[in-house]
Amino acid sequence: MTYDVIIVGGGIAGLSTAVRCTELDLKPIVLEKGEPADYPCNARFSGGIVHVAEKEMRAPEADILAKIDHLTDGVGSGGLAAIMAADAEKALDWLRGNGAKFIKGGAIELMRWVLAPPRPRRPGLDWQGRGPDMLLRNLTAKMEAGGGTLERGVRGTALLQEAGKVVGLRATRGGQDVEFRGRAVVICDGGFQGDPELVRRFISPRPDALFTRGAGTGCGDGLRMAEALGAQLVGTDRFYGHLLGRETFDNEKLWPYPTIDAIARASILVDGAGNRLFDEGRGGIYLANEIAKLDDPLTISVVFDDAVWNGLAADNRYPPCMNPAFVNEGGTVYEADSLEALAAQINVPGEALAMTVAAFNNALEGGALAGLDPIRTTDVVPAHPIKTPPFHAIELCAGITYTMGGLTIDAQSRALDTAGAPIAGLYAAGSATGGIEGGPNAAYLGGLSKAVITGLRAAECIAES
Repeated sequence: MTYDVIIVGGGIAGLSTAVRCTELDLKPIVLEKGEPADYPCNARFSGGIVHVAEKEMRAPEADILAKIDHLTDGVGSGGLAAIMAADAEKALDWLRGNGAKFIKGGAIELMRWVLAPPRPRRPGLDWQGRGPDMLLRNLTAKMEAGGGTLERGVRGTALLQEAGKVVGLRATRGGQDVEFRGRAVVICDGGFQGDPELVRRFISPRPDALFTRGAGTGCGDGLRMAEALGAQLVGTDRFYGHLLGRETFDNEKLWPYPTIDAIARASILVDGAGNRLFDEGRGGIYLANEIAKLDDPLTISVVFDDAVWNGLAADNRYPPCMNPAFVNEGGTVYEADSLEALAAQINVPGEALAMTVAAFNNALEGGALAGLDPIRTTDVVPAHPIKTPPFHAIELCAGITYTMGGLTIDAQSRALDTAGAPIAGLYAAGSATGGIEGGPNAAYLGGLSKAVITGLRAAECIAES
């Protein structure tokens, strides 16, 4: 079967690539391993917030670049991440021109463009008929009306290469081997967070101790196929995710929201010995990544006081807020009038916890947080003292949504080999790519916007070539 473009994966990256191909008079086919018409993928499960580096999509390019630099410690705007700032407004206009509806989701800039209809303001997974689901349905219809094809129940197994150029791939469909041929192949299969072997290889010694916060359908098929041809990988040790309550493993109402990031950033995290291990001020995504690296990621708790629980945790600007939603849906918030009693509830030595809290409080009051080990930053959210009883704790787990690293691409979304040269005929977009997000800070720049921007660039490069 011969097509102009073969696209592996039917999420927002794959469908955006396909629709843009039809606009450029190319004949694409999207191969999606999911079989139902509303096959699960991370885009469907998302909150539908379209942004770049927490800036709204029509923000001046210079402002977006500055925020990218802030999140990446000054390295993002000089590299591939710069395409996010360059194409943000174009991507928004393209989405709106292809049926995307938006509302303003809140007062903060991050929430300016939220796909409509929005998710309900309550915990749990509720995606059918919501904005991201409707967007994928609209993109599918637009692609098919333009002559493109979506085949479900197809899983790629190997890329086909002739005379140094990728010319198609082998796949399985209904238990049978099948071959697709085309001018180009675009890998858009959403990362590798759903494959324990790859997660163990790159991210965590205990994949079973990470909660799959997204659809979990990205199994790294595209990464494996491309790596077998000599493709270069980058940034595979980082993922986008959040801190969740440990009971999430047994309670579907506690994911994907509410997250515990805001409480963690203002308070302290301790291990089973009552010691701090991380700079909490660097945020929930960073903390989730660092927890995942531990030999046992299920040993961390967040400790905070009543002022945080009835203040920051009850902040409704980014719902559903922790207090009372987390407790109402069955989450446990431990509570005690003393730190020693609280420590007993979370199986931590009481004296050690009291000493850790005292050191934190003293450093905060004395303006000496930089002297703590590990250091404690406060450039985004102020640190709150742990002084007002009753004291509280929540046992944590790291929730992984999608992997930030993957295939190395250039600014035209061409996949690169280990020498940095484009692999002829091979492209990648969305969460299958690396080099835009991640890094030392586990910088999150926006999964939906990255998918659209890299997908549009891939389609346009194929058309031009």
